[in-house]
Amino acid sequence: MLAVIASAGIAAASEIRLVMVDQPGCAYCAAWDDEIAPAYPNTVEGKFAPLMRADLHMGPPEGIKYARRVNFTPTFILLEDKTEIARIEGYPGEDFFWPIFSKLLQDHTAFQPATN
Repeated sequence: MLAVIASAGIAAASEIRLVMVDQPGCAYCAAWDDEIAPAYPNTVEGKFAPLMRADLHMGPPEGIKYARRVNFTPTFILLEDKTEIARIEGYPGEDFFWPIFSKLLQDHTAFQPATN
C-alpha cells in the first residue's frame, strides 16, 4: 500500500519548465546565450525548471499555452504543466537575471533556493 501512495505522489508532481522565446538576430538573446546558457542546466534553478526554446515566429511549442502574445525577445515564460504561470520580458543582464528569475520561481512554484 505504501508503494502505491508514494508513486501516486510522484505522478502528481507538477512539471516546471522555462521557455526562452527568441529570434534570429536578437542581440539580447545572444547575450543571454553567452552569459547564462552555459551554466543554466547546472544550476539549482536550471535543474528545477529545465530550459526549452521557442522561435518567436513559430509560436508556442505544441501543447504549450502562453497567457498572452509574446512581443519581445527574449521572453522567458515559466510553465507549470505546459501552461504559463509567469514571465520575464527582455534580458536585464547577468547580474539581474538570476535574482529576478529566482524570485519568480519562489513566488510561483515550490522552488527553494540553495542555502550556503
